[in-house]
Formats: sequence, C-alpha cells, structure tokens
Amino acid sequence: MRPIRAGQELVQLTGTSAKDGPPAELIFGDWYPALRASSLKRKDTAVTTLLGIPMLLGRKSDGALFAMRDLCPHRGIPLSAGWFDGETVQCKYHGWRFEPCSGQCQEIPSLTSHDSLEPTKIYANSFPVVERDGYAWVYVPEAGAGRVTEEATLPPVPELPKFGSRFRSAHLQAELPCNVDHGIIGLMDPAHGPFVHRAWWWRSAASIHEKTKKFEPIEDLEHDGFNAGFRMSPHAPSSNSAPYRLLGRPVTMIDFVLPNRRYETILAENARGKKRWFSSLTTVTPVTASTCRIDVIAAWDIAYHVPFVTPIARYFGAKFVQQDQQTMIEQARGLRSNPGLMLIDDADKPAKWYFALKQRRLKGIGEHPLSEPVELHWRS
Repeated sequence: MRPIRAGQELVQLTGTSAKDGPPAELIFGDWYPALRASSLKRKDTAVTTLLGIPMLLGRKSDGALFAMRDLCPHRGIPLSAGWFDGETVQCKYHGWRFEPCSGQCQEIPSLTSHDSLEPTKIYANSFPVVERDGYAWVYVPEAGAGRVTEEATLPPVPELPKFGSRFRSAHLQAELPCNVDHGIIGLMDPAHGPFVHRAWWWRSAASIHEKTKKFEPIEDLEHDGFNAGFRMSPHAPSSNSAPYRLLGRPVTMIDFVLPNRRYETILAENARGKKRWFSSLTTVTPVTASTCRIDVIAAWDIAYHVPFVTPIARYFGAKFVQQDQQTMIEQARGLRSNPGLMLIDDADKPAKWYFALKQRRLKGIGEHPLSEPVELHWRS
C-alpha cells in the first residue's frame, strides 16, 4: 500500500500544539527520571519539568546531586535565574541563599541586627534525588505531603536488571506531544509493530501471524499494591522479529509496573551452550499533564568484545524510538479535538489493566484487574 502522504515531509515535533491535547491525571508520590545525571558535572545545573513542576537540578562541589523547585519562596522568581557556586543557590532578586539538597535558607542579605527572623527556618522546595543507571531519579511527593526528610521511608528507586558485572549499555530519549496515558498504552501495545516499526531489519506487514501470550498479575504486597502491574510470562520471542533470531534460543519476559515502567529481560543460550543476556527499562514520564517523555536504558553482554556494537545498537534503537515518536506526533493532531476513543480485546487488554491499576492507585481502593493468569490472543 502507498503512504497517504507520499512525498510529503514527516510531521515535526516543533510547532506541534501539544498543549491543546487532552490532559491526564498524574500519579505523584513516586520516583521519575528527570535527566541524565552524567550530563551534570560538578558545579553544573540544569532545568527541566516533571509532572508540571519546574525543577532546578545540579551537582555540588562534593558530587552530591540536588533537585529543587525552580522557584524562590520569597517572590517566586525562578532560582535558575540566579547563581550557583557549587555549595549554595542564590536568588537573583534579593540574594537569598539556599543549601540545595535540603532547600534550607542560609542567608537573607537584607536582614539587619534589628530583625528577629531566622533564615534557617525557611525552606525552598527540594526533592529527594538518587543517581541510578546514569539517571537522576527524583521523588515527587503528593501536594501537601510536606518535606521528605527520610529517604528510607520511600519506595525503592527503580533499577535496570543486570545479570553480570561485565556489560555494555546505551540510553535513548524522545519527547512525545501526548499525555502520559497515551504514551504508556502506546508503549505496551502489542499490535502496532508491523506497521509502526516496519523495516527490513525488524518485521513487515506480510509477517503478521497469530500469537498467544500468557499474562500474570504483579501485586506489590510489600508496599500495599504501590507498584502493582502485570507480567508477560517467560516465552520465546516472536519469530518475525529478526534481531531475536541472532541470539540463539532466547527467552524473554516483560513486566509493566506502575506508574510508568516497562522492564524487558532476554536470557539466551547459543548452540555452544554459552549464556547471554539483554535487559531494558523503559519509562514514560509526564512532563506536563498533556506531554510526556520516553527514556530507554538498556544493558547487554552480547558481543561484549566486538567493536562498534554499542553505536550500532544505539543507531537501530534510535530508529525504533523515532518511529514511535513520529506516530505519537501524528496522533497528537487527531487528539486535539479530544475525540472519543476505544479499546478492544485482546490486544488492548493490557491497556485496560493499566487504566484500572492507575485508578486503584489514585483512589486507594479496588482489586487487581487481573485476578489470575490468563492467555491473550492477537495477530501482529
């Protein structure tokens, strides 16, 4: 079939009015990847947005990361307009100085000996931040939750599964002009592959065939269902995905857990009995209520000693992510009018589970939508 817009340039992200798309309800009280921590050298800062909150991130002289709301509590000017000397952040407007990890105010230059105000009793908003797998993960609490002073009380920071100490890794990132719900159900959608990811090195429309996959619930009993989700049980990867055939006899397992994480692990054994592995963690992070960002971090020990494997993997991975990004950009045009949409069985069943789990998390009540293991069937 010929493309409808044959010969026309692809829609670009620049100029897309993503803010006109439908917003999504956001899940607070969890860890989200803010940016690549490796991009922050000592005394460096960067600005970003998480869940609609403008944030200032940086690395102190001693290497410690910090994350603050990019806002001075005095008059509301962004702290990023001021100065950072490696130890404290100083506001441009009145020179208030803050220790960035705690947010505690250290100095108010306008105070005199006649003032009784104690600056150290004032705090700018700061957030717990942990460096993991090259990302700065920031914990974004619920509104009104107050300052988090004990990180030990928080849920575990997400981490990419690894099956050995020697591995190579790569990361990818793409901005999506849609809300986090559309980003997530696009991420878990099993039927779009032959159409969105059509390529000689992956699969084609002609390779579509019926598939049967088993799913089982993941219930986070330790944290009362906090990071509940579901698992595509261990299985042989699709025979129409060319790269999998290079691994020998692979077995893959895919987990989705709230609020936004997809884990995939592939364990393989070649004809000589040598075991190899690949793992990835993909997150869809809400930037605002109407936009999101996809981050992929992957690690593997396959062809560890072969030169250029990492740039080649990054190249083809980027192509894969760009295909998803382009589709979401085009979808955003249709979503501007906030149309009524549909989900079908069985291919859209994981999307239905996601929405049910999200509502259970937001409301704090309800049962897991997947009460027992089930089989789903679709063609892709």
